[in-house]
Amino acid sequence: MSIAPTLEICVDDATGLAAAIEGGADRIELCSALAIGGLTPTPGLMALAAKSPIPVYAMIRPRPGDFVFSEDDVATMQTDIDAARAAGLSGVVLGATKADGTLDTAILQRLTARATGLRLTLHRAFDLAPDFPAAIDTAIDLGFEQILTSGGAPRAIDGLDALRTIIAHAAGRIAIMPGSGVTADNAKTFLALGVTDLHASASRAIAIPAGRAADLGYVAPGMKRTDADLVAALKRAMTTA
Repeated sequence: MSIAPTLEICVDDATGLAAAIEGGADRIELCSALAIGGLTPTPGLMALAAKSPIPVYAMIRPRPGDFVFSEDDVATMQTDIDAARAAGLSGVVLGATKADGTLDTAILQRLTARATGLRLTLHRAFDLAPDFPAAIDTAIDLGFEQILTSGGAPRAIDGLDALRTIIAHAAGRIAIMPGSGVTADNAKTFLALGVTDLHASASRAIAIPAGRAADLGYVAPGMKRTDADLVAALKRAMTTA
């Protein structure tokens, strides 16, 4: 009996959360600031998302930029993990590296220990790793259930060769979840690799309203928002693959 594919949608506000659920998402990655790769969501958004009928994992990333974290960063992430648990979320999404891109095992051991009882995803910090097989083995040892990856490319469709290598080395020991540029048009390509989880934003650009908020710099250019129709189209493409 084949396993039904799982669609994870990343969202960063209440409207996106509602659209993802309406469109048929199976799981939510909850963030703030998706335009810069996603940061830790606010406690208020976590509390709202905890009412969702599907599992919600909170991104735990305290700042933009790289994943080389200071002691203060780690302390912040530990408290954010506590907040995700207190809100009643299902899991957290983590990652930390050293300056050379290798996973920072010492920091990740501390963070995963703090997240005991929550489901664990290793986020695209993995894509910085100079040795994907070694990073996969580390993730497994740390107790992660899945790795979100584009195969080290800006878009997952451009990382297919690396994804094949990653999936082969994982050998079913940990789920590999392609993400970055995943759409209804290319979903079948990724599922053909043998994965069961896909990650996407399923978002459309939204019009930037003119007015004082824009004039004062409160509205970022190139804003996008999760679209229920795009979520539904991607889910259909996965189901019929």
